[in-house]
Amino acid sequence: MILAETATTLALMPKWFNPEYLLTEFGAYVILGLCLIIFIESSIFPVLPGDSLLFTAGLFVAQGSIQAPLWLVCTLVTVAALLGNVLGYAIGWKAGPALFRRPDSRFFKQEYVDKTHAFLEKHGPKAVVLARFVPFVRTFITWIAGIGRMDPKKYFTYTVIGGILWAGGITALGHLLGNISFIKNNIEAIFILIVLVSVVPIVIEWAKARREKKLAAAASPVESDAEVTQQIPRIER
Repeated sequence: MILAETATTLALMPKWFNPEYLLTEFGAYVILGLCLIIFIESSIFPVLPGDSLLFTAGLFVAQGSIQAPLWLVCTLVTVAALLGNVLGYAIGWKAGPALFRRPDSRFFKQEYVDKTHAFLEKHGPKAVVLARFVPFVRTFITWIAGIGRMDPKKYFTYTVIGGILWAGGITALGHLLGNISFIKNNIEAIFILIVLVSVVPIVIEWAKARREKKLAAAASPVESDAEVTQQIPRIER
């Protein structure tokens, strides 16, 4: 029942969101098309099936539908992901000052840049790596890193780590599991599972941050009545 509902859900989605359809339509240019989509999703357009596309590409390599060695496909998609992050970072770096130039802007203020910079300096490496496995976030984190002026050396070091683990890792996983009968027969459900698993890290981080905020609020000192009294100005008669 669940598998049938999953297949129906995917069938209602646009064709360009179906990884099997995309890779098949690319034909002889399948690797070029694959890399182009990964590049675009990693830089400017988050609404693309990155995770499931990589997994399916690995599956196609295992089945011979993509006639290229696994190491080459993994290398090319990783390079595409890294180049996409370079573009996204550059967009944030260049566009950031223009967005925050007006101090009285309703939505964009310089303090937002400062807070983003502080957040990335504290959590940057972990955020950049984990963001790779979260749809939408993996696109926006590149802009945020550029806007927040995250140290380029630190950013590119960890974006390489994340790119290898994400692009190369998911493609290799698809190749490894692609010939298992259960995987092949329930590929639609696997796509949904990939998306759900991708969201787990961000949910964990959100829950952790919320718990820490509650603990900090509970531990904050409360002013005593005497202190409050002292703060009331004396009225001269």
